[in-house]
Amino acid sequence: MTATGPTSTAPDVVDVVALGESMVTFLPARPGRLADVPSFDRAIGGAESNVACVLAAAGHATRWAGRVGADGFGDHLVEAIGAWGVDVSLVRRDPDRPTGIYFRTAGDRATDAHEVAYYRAGSAASAMSVRTMDLDAIRSGRVLHVSGITPALSADCLGLMRELTARRPGRPLVSFDVNHRPGLWRDAGDGPEVLLELARGADIVFVGEDEAWGLGGPEAVRAALPEPGVLVVKQGATGATAFHGTDVTSVPALTVDVVAAVGAGDAFAAGFLSATLRGLPVRERLRHGHLMAAAALTVPGDLATPPARDHADRLAALDDTAWGTLRLGPGWTQAGDRADEEARTP
Repeated sequence: MTATGPTSTAPDVVDVVALGESMVTFLPARPGRLADVPSFDRAIGGAESNVACVLAAAGHATRWAGRVGADGFGDHLVEAIGAWGVDVSLVRRDPDRPTGIYFRTAGDRATDAHEVAYYRAGSAASAMSVRTMDLDAIRSGRVLHVSGITPALSADCLGLMRELTARRPGRPLVSFDVNHRPGLWRDAGDGPEVLLELARGADIVFVGEDEAWGLGGPEAVRAALPEPGVLVVKQGATGATAFHGTDVTSVPALTVDVVAAVGAGDAFAAGFLSATLRGLPVRERLRHGHLMAAAALTVPGDLATPPARDHADRLAALDDTAWGTLRLGPGWTQAGDRADEEARTP
């Protein structure tokens, strides 16, 4: 790991390089308002590094590229993400800017009671740019995974994202999760337009139906975004629809006993990308996305150890009836063949 700027690392090619901000997350020790919670447990959070961690746990070679402060929180992030098996050699340490942190309540993010307090303005990650990051190293994966969070951090970050999503010969497959966070765009005000511009340069795009520029339904999203070779529209509890070439594939979501509704979108992207790297058909890619999301939904934090590959493959191969009756709860990723038996029980 180097100090502040790019160096010529010329790393070996890996399956996925994920670039973006990761932060130290403080999770409440009990439910309630932030004002009432007396203590918090430390964890890690970051859309792109979450994807890298899940993919590494699923057996893929991954790298996380980002910037953190030369502080204890930066140390923790690098060590914790590295402990998942992710190569952190592309992480830069910034002696002048801090590592971002945030606090959140235990409630579901979809409710009005949910609170998040971010302390990320002026963070080390906001200094990511075409000058401070090693672009050749960032492009050293079969897939480059980025998200719509990064361009909202600063003008330099937006410039970096425009460079990485520009269509040019020899670039890796670019995966882009729209991840529209309106709160991050309050000052700029043009978030939806910027995200649509960046999505048009990607090869694989993930977008939630609820964040898709106010368009009505997957077909309308595809009409507005015809450029990506693969467009995945996530439809919450309904399922997900993938547009690939002239084909359309939809797979219903699983029934899940939810512990915490966090991290599911990142896990879905990881499952889909894992199956893509393995050359599986689109239907199986969507099913692996749902399975990884179910793993995240059945644990308290953002990250969950995915099911063993053969276990996930068996579940992804179920017929439509068995898939529709499958119900997954806490501990299912360790259940092995029991989950297959449950799938056959209406």
